[in-house]
Amino acid sequence: MEQFEKVSIVKKANVYFDGKVTSRTVIFADGSRKTLGIMLPGEYEFGTAAAEIMEILAGELMVLLPGQSDWLTYKAGDSFQVPAESRFKLKVLLVADYCCSYIEK
Repeated sequence: MEQFEKVSIVKKANVYFDGKVTSRTVIFADGSRKTLGIMLPGEYEFGTAAAEIMEILAGELMVLLPGQSDWLTYKAGDSFQVPAESRFKLKVLLVADYCCSYIEK
């Protein structure tokens, strides 16, 4: 999906890691939400409340998913899923543009 229709955008940015990771929250008519953001090169660790699907729109990064020992590389057009109530690590190699979808139960 190239464009979202009939959404609300939260004006306040989500800012993490001294501004190296930022996003904006998009809220859909049905109450579901996504974030659209940018991650600068670096290493980061995130925790999840809800399950997430992370879609990489541009850039390149490596991900260490919960319970895994191997880092996997993702580039533009790739996506991965992270379980709810977990932690995962990222090594952003090239500035990454991403869309994160939250899967609420």
